Amino acid sequence: MESSGTTHRAQQQRSAASRRRELLEAADRVVLRDGPGASMNAIASEAGITKPILYRHFGDKSGLYRALATRHTDALLDSLRKALDAPAPSRRQRVEATLDTYLAAIEARPKVYRFLMHPAEDASAAESEPDSGFDVGLHSAPLLRRLGEELAEVIAERVDLGPGGERRARAWGHGIVGMMHAAGDWWLGEQPCERAELVRDLADLLWGRLGEFPDRAESGLPF
Repeated sequence: MESSGTTHRAQQQRSAASRRRELLEAADRVVLRDGPGASMNAIASEAGITKPILYRHFGDKSGLYRALATRHTDALLDSLRKALDAPAPSRRQRVEATLDTYLAAIEARPKVYRFLMHPAEDASAAESEPDSGFDVGLHSAPLLRRLGEELAEVIAERVDLGPGGERRARAWGHGIVGMMHAAGDWWLGEQPCERAELVRDLADLLWGRLGEFPDRAESGLPF
């Protein structure tokens, strides 16, 4: 039987976790509206609290960023796993569904994506809030690494890569995530084509189509 002290601590922990969730939901709303310019002041106002209380929960904007990154990465990984697990006639179609899931996620919430992957672009926010210009690169790299490791695990589980398979799976996992991130970032910024076209182009690259095309004679160099 639990003591009253243990019960009280458990209740406090549940209350703190619930409050933290509420604050992250408030932060999400501000990020959806303001993107990379989202400030601690705006988030505190949205949550109906003062900034010192927000600092008490997350420390600083970097702490809040890490919490939001974990929240969104968890959701994205869940969606990617479902795409990989969904029945499909071929491996290529399963890969295309996974690429499309990633691109659809960043297309649906571009401001959240930019908040997670790009430095604050709102100069007025940076001037009024010293911690608004934190180094996003220091935090986005672990997010991409986590995605790469997760994908590597899936590849290793499902494809017989022979000797050295674990190393190859990790190389491919991180390579595919890097490709998705870089191509998706370019595509989201310029919108040069429909999402389905980019999915096909990236799947072609993964399927070795690059090797099927001849070198340009005028270049004088093989690729």
